[in-house]
Amino acid sequence: MSLFTKRHPHQFLKSKIHEDLLHSLPSAELRRNPSFLSHYELLHFRRSAGRAGRFEEVWASLRETFDREAHIGDYGKCPITGEPLTMDDIVPIKTGKIVKPRPVQAASIPGMLGMFQIEWDGLMLSNFALEQQLHTARQELSHALYQFLLEGSSHINPYLIADNCFVNEPSIIVACSGFCWVARIGGFHDAACRVIARLKKERDEARSLLAQSERQIPMSMSTVTAVNASALSNGKRAAEDEELGPNGKKLRPGISSSIITELTDCNAALSQQRKKRQIPPSLAPIDAVERYTQLSSYPLHKTSKPGILSADIYYSKDIVATGGVDTNAVIFDRQSGQILSTLSGHSKKVTSVKFVTQDDLVLTASADKTVRVWQGSDSENYNCRHILKDHTAEVQAVTVHATNNYFVSASLDNTWCFYDLSSGLCLTQVADASETEGYTSAAFHPDGLILGTGTSEALVKIWDVKSQANVARFDGHVGAVTAISFSENGYFLATAAHDGVKLWDLRKLRNFRTFTPYDSNTATNSVEFDHSGSYLAVAGSDIRVYQVANVKSEWNCIKTFPDLSGTGKATCVKFGPDAKYLAVGSMDRNLRIFGLPGDDGPVESS
Repeated sequence: MSLFTKRHPHQFLKSKIHEDLLHSLPSAELRRNPSFLSHYELLHFRRSAGRAGRFEEVWASLRETFDREAHIGDYGKCPITGEPLTMDDIVPIKTGKIVKPRPVQAASIPGMLGMFQIEWDGLMLSNFALEQQLHTARQELSHALYQFLLEGSSHINPYLIADNCFVNEPSIIVACSGFCWVARIGGFHDAACRVIARLKKERDEARSLLAQSERQIPMSMSTVTAVNASALSNGKRAAEDEELGPNGKKLRPGISSSIITELTDCNAALSQQRKKRQIPPSLAPIDAVERYTQLSSYPLHKTSKPGILSADIYYSKDIVATGGVDTNAVIFDRQSGQILSTLSGHSKKVTSVKFVTQDDLVLTASADKTVRVWQGSDSENYNCRHILKDHTAEVQAVTVHATNNYFVSASLDNTWCFYDLSSGLCLTQVADASETEGYTSAAFHPDGLILGTGTSEALVKIWDVKSQANVARFDGHVGAVTAISFSENGYFLATAAHDGVKLWDLRKLRNFRTFTPYDSNTATNSVEFDHSGSYLAVAGSDIRVYQVANVKSEWNCIKTFPDLSGTGKATCVKFGPDAKYLAVGSMDRNLRIFGLPGDDGPVESS
């Protein structure tokens, strides 16, 4: 009889082979009735176990074949032999767990090191994730605290907040009305900036009101005047205390009707005087100008940064002001040949300097974007009265109105500002929205109701001061308009640029004459009418003086002075009183005086 038969399973169970097989079954439950399995299943199990070396998978398939507990509960007999069967007849067989073989990576030292590295990386990544979660939680908490502060809790103890929460986190502490707020902003910098901007605006409004009230208080007592002068000399500017508009720009009070009336009255008076004006008999004649030569040379500025960029003359006192590359302006007495005062305070080159004949004031403009107002004293020293910071780019020119109460500054930021001299307040700041170029020169018309400006894009603009409207434009130049000068008769305008000098008839708004004194590589840096309107001086690689004529007549060059500085670049030229001399600045540090030999003033050579 075959070893594996359905008819005689008990004979098979008695065999040693079957007993060994039963002991090798993992997690089996067989007892007394081993016929629970058919010999076909046992054979299949034996072969599978031999091939795989494991019994769990095979035994799991056998359990699926016969759900013993369910079958015994339903039928109470063996599914193979049909004999009665209970759960007590089932005997569990247990074996030890088979140890899994070592992975291939652990079979060598490099492999084990790689496994350790992987474990370490996993640990670090887990730690980083925890740190990120902690940081996020701290940010959320700080934002909640900041929102609580922002909603009006101004009495919270800032030290309590710092001690309990975020002593190591960046904070913003804002002092306002005696309270201290601690704004824990974390990643909410924009909200904090809005709060700070609002607080600054409130501060600026309070300062503006205070400054306006101080200007309205009469200063009749001498002691009060002395205190006020001392306060102004410390360099504080009135324009800094102005209010801000919704767009963040400063609000300007504008040119009031009373100021316009003042300008109009000045214009009417000067126009009436001009009709009766005669050429003064003391004016230097043409034959005298033809005999002018260099009388003196004065080293006014530093040798480390040589160069005089601008000059002006106070006619009644015969003193000269110069602005230099060395960031200083110098007040010089031509008669004595002595420096009266050096105005130091600008951080970059001084581009323009002007005397105010009333109240002994000097204006200086600089590439540091500021204009300074200097007040003279009995000791002939000048103290800074105002620092005006309304421009956002280099200030190229300042010009004083005929009333001596107002002045204009022009800047490369494409704006010009109209100031009140006494207070230093910017009444209006005018920008031409149709243009983007900056202003490089500016000058008031002698009557005061017209302002001329030159731009960096070779354009000349004429403005109505009362309405701040651009009423005329002159083009035709090449390069930036470096200088602009109105004739005393009010009819002619001279402008200088890289291509030379153009003369404009303001009555017909046209160019009637052009001078090209230099080659295409040499710019014309300065142009200036004398006070009588009889001569016109031009400065570039040399200095030339023209006789002023009318529109139809020829303007003759009556004298040419070489540039004795050796730089080949004369930067500014001014006529002295009655054209008795010329003051010339060049790109060395010396101021040169040209006139008739034997004139008053010492002769000094550098």
